[in-house]
Amino acid sequence: MPLAALTLAALRSSFHGTYMETPTMPALPRAMLALALVLPAACGAPASDHAVTTAINRTVPVIGNSCEGCEAVFDGMPTEIPSSIRLAPPGEPGVPMRISGRVLDGFGRARAGVVVYVYQTDRTGIYPRPAQRLGREAMRHGRLRGWVRSDAQGRYVIDTIRPGSYPGEDVAEHVHMQVLEPGCFTYYIDDLMFLDDPKLSAEERRQAHGTGGNGFLWPVMVDGRWQAERDIVLGLGVPGPRECLAP
Repeated sequence: MPLAALTLAALRSSFHGTYMETPTMPALPRAMLALALVLPAACGAPASDHAVTTAINRTVPVIGNSCEGCEAVFDGMPTEIPSSIRLAPPGEPGVPMRISGRVLDGFGRARAGVVVYVYQTDRTGIYPRPAQRLGREAMRHGRLRGWVRSDAQGRYVIDTIRPGSYPGEDVAEHVHMQVLEPGCFTYYIDDLMFLDDPKLSAEERRQAHGTGGNGFLWPVMVDGRWQAERDIVLGLGVPGPRECLAP
């Protein structure tokens, strides 16, 4: 998908090594970008199939807390985004894991047509190089990245593997998550992290913003697969104005 007029103010560029991100993120001014894209119209829409299938052209800003590589959400994004995806392909080394949940508004109502962008390390803790050539930030996000869209009941499912911790570092396992409310804006939410991870520190819990709802979960092993359920609350903990651009 061609990108138009991308303006990005102050994104962090340092990193540990090839496709490895720095575990700490300095405070930066909020980045704003404008991109033309065709996506389902969902912002402010009820949980209905119409909200999932309606397409619009809209420029979408980045809002909320500072985030690294915000523009990568659009790089390589498919035109059709299902509500259930396989992030890690068959045969990917690692213990299988299913991430699922619902996308809700501030009143607890299901929201359809919201896109959730995710990326993670492989089982060794690195972001493996994608097969295709992408932009710099998307390349750093690695091969285990993808998009899922909430269905009419607000549900989404991601089949993947449990990520590894960064090699040689005391960084807890995590899955990065970013919300795209089509026709409105996009913003990072707190990483999905696992309460059974011995590397998860009390400091990391204190630093969490609570953005998008609780990101700290107890995974459950069922029939050889980890299961983690995270409900996403749109706009929760997102600072700044949230005026929607959709008509």
